[in-house]
Amino acid sequence: MSRSIFKGNHGILFNGAFASFGLYFCMYAFRKPFTVATFENVSLFGIDYKILLILAQVIGYMLSKFIGIKVVSSLRNNQRKGYLAIMILIAEITLILFGLLPKPLKIAMLLFNGLSLGMVWGIVFSYLEGRKITEVLGIILCSSFIVSSGAVKSVGLWLMNTFDTNQYWMPAATGALFLIPFFIFLFLLEKLPPPTEEDRKLRKERVPMNSSDRRKLVGQFFLPLVVLVIFYTALTALRDFRDNFSRELWDSIGFQGDASIYTLSEIPIAVFVLLILGLFAYVRHNFKAFVGFHYVMLGAVLLSGVATMLFQYGRISPVLWMVTVGFGLYACYVPFNCIFFDRMIATFRIRGNAGFLIYIADSFGYLGSMGVLLYKNFGQANISWLQFFIWGIYGIVLLGVFSIIASLFYFKKKYHKNKSEYQLHII
Repeated sequence: MSRSIFKGNHGILFNGAFASFGLYFCMYAFRKPFTVATFENVSLFGIDYKILLILAQVIGYMLSKFIGIKVVSSLRNNQRKGYLAIMILIAEITLILFGLLPKPLKIAMLLFNGLSLGMVWGIVFSYLEGRKITEVLGIILCSSFIVSSGAVKSVGLWLMNTFDTNQYWMPAATGALFLIPFFIFLFLLEKLPPPTEEDRKLRKERVPMNSSDRRKLVGQFFLPLVVLVIFYTALTALRDFRDNFSRELWDSIGFQGDASIYTLSEIPIAVFVLLILGLFAYVRHNFKAFVGFHYVMLGAVLLSGVATMLFQYGRISPVLWMVTVGFGLYACYVPFNCIFFDRMIATFRIRGNAGFLIYIADSFGYLGSMGVLLYKNFGQANISWLQFFIWGIYGIVLLGVFSIIASLFYFKKKYHKNKSEYQLHII
């Protein structure tokens, strides 16, 4: 990449990427391992037990996201370390209680697990936003949840296969393995220096937001935010479905009992997403980068649809299909979690921070994820996991094309209408 992009930032790039990637990777060890267990032939209240567990965690995660709209957007820098430490300790305690308590109360423990972990992302990203290398840092951070979800599932399945760990105790055991590394990465992340004066000029200084700031931002961009949040809600629901039921999906296409497939299939996705979106660090002009994200997402969502058609007609292998669809989903999902809103703030010189917009999108995203789980169980119980996923992909293609084009049209019109105001700040 261009030397000017990283001039004076090599230490920040390495330390920020290493610490944030490692910390969020460890966080997933407290969130996702339980989904690799099947909880076969277990039900409660006439509902599949695994669906109840996932639903409980998603509800907790969703509630945490709604709470985070205010908490993360108004958080001061000196509060971040304490919040992260408390959240991860609560998460491990809930997993220990998950192993100890009877089945109905285990559901409650996963609700509290999701509630404790839902704000970790926004707090971690607050260390990275508002820098001229935020694209690179943000994409590396995002690649952590692409890789880590599969990796911690592999660890969980390994614990069950190698040490005969009970499926109810496996989540706590997996979390315990990552507890000390989490605090090491948190210590390193705290050493990251704040954005420089050049960063603040290029990307707009990021500040805590009060209620007036939040109302002003929503009022100013209400229509495109509604359109984008609807798309992101559906996108999150499908990505979460693929993540939570990855074992069922892989089993249905011939990979029963293969612990490595969860990690190996996600690595190329992370690499390609990192390479493509990371290239936007070249683009100093905020509006051009912001528009570019729209085109990447449009291409990615179309690619998912094409790959699914080819898979159904037997033109590509199941592995290539799963990897391609995973890439398509994450190439849309990742920008919303960091760089899309970061560039939006920089482009339109908004007073505030990306965390506020990220958590608006995320809160509704996990509401959608909960809705899909309920719909699958009560509305489409006879459809296989694989068939449900395929139809979900076609739905996200149609919604994505409309939403992205509508957003692109709105933001282009708004920018060119006030072009002189925004260009004054471009270096």
